[in-house]
Amino acid sequence: MPATPCALCQTARALVKRPKTGQPVCRRCFFAVFEAEVHATLMRGDDGRGVFRRGERVAIGASGGKDSTVLAHVMSILNKRYDYGLDLFLLSIDEGITGYRDDSLETVKQNQIEYGLPLKILSYDELYGWTMDKIVEQVGRRNNCTFCGVFRRQALDRGAAQLGVDHIVTGHNADDIAETVLMNIMRGDVARLGRCTAITTKSEDTIKRSKPFKYAYEKEIVMYAYFKKLTYFSTECIYSPDAYRGHARVFLKDLEAVRPSAIIDIIRSGETYVLDQTTQRGIKTLQTCKRCGYMSSNDLCKACALLEGLEQGLDRSALKQTQVGADAPVGHRVIPKYERRVEVENVERVEGGVAHLALTG
Repeated sequence: MPATPCALCQTARALVKRPKTGQPVCRRCFFAVFEAEVHATLMRGDDGRGVFRRGERVAIGASGGKDSTVLAHVMSILNKRYDYGLDLFLLSIDEGITGYRDDSLETVKQNQIEYGLPLKILSYDELYGWTMDKIVEQVGRRNNCTFCGVFRRQALDRGAAQLGVDHIVTGHNADDIAETVLMNIMRGDVARLGRCTAITTKSEDTIKRSKPFKYAYEKEIVMYAYFKKLTYFSTECIYSPDAYRGHARVFLKDLEAVRPSAIIDIIRSGETYVLDQTTQRGIKTLQTCKRCGYMSSNDLCKACALLEGLEQGLDRSALKQTQVGADAPVGHRVIPKYERRVEVENVERVEGGVAHLALTG
């Protein structure tokens, strides 16, 4: 049986079938089209004006897993190839999970050497006085991902602030975003459903976050890492099997098996979702946490409320800790004050590898 030619170059023998499109492609064309699609996502952004601005300091959220490792690799390549003019850094959060995060951080340190990027590691223990091992020991395995998700999000912003960066990019892929759309639908979380498909998100008191892999399938990221022989850590978090996201993931994989385009279709559906005026008026306005200064829709941010519950010795009931009040009980650990950042004016926006002057603020 004759070899199948690459659908793109029509000359080399096809080695892989793209999960996203079904096209048989050679290794060289697969690398080229994967990188070109990520570049197109960055150049387009949510508003058609691009994601980055020349001179930005950008932190790559690095966990050592396949997504963040491929992201660090591709961002380094595209920054040089298209002259984005970005200063790139690696930012890792150490949740304190023995046998998982300590091993994956060794991979991140190897990535630091391979890509020549500065690395910052911020730990839960340093920031909150707790590790995930200690949290799970107290609250159990059920709902522990809620603690980790809340603490990790704030830790990323605080680590980025310590680095003095303007922007954070994360390795969230198309599968992750489609799962999030499904989760928000199942939970009836209309506020998050209205913004979870955005490439870039930012509130007044936080650093911009972008998802360059918004349209990249997880399977293609794995293939890219494999054929590029990238160094990455492939073990799942030991506390994640009971996570609520797992139900959405199983459902999504079943849909993908029947209709591969289901992942992108779900994302497109989320993009066209619009909140009606009545629902928008019912969403709480963001303010500043009275205890740590981070953004919050209540007197206390969720991280401060969870930390107070842990300090009180509560188990899963810490999740229901009230978000009212300002002063922490005597003797309880508190999160350091979050310093608000001010946008810089007269910076250049990167569009198609060319810098254009733009005003912000």
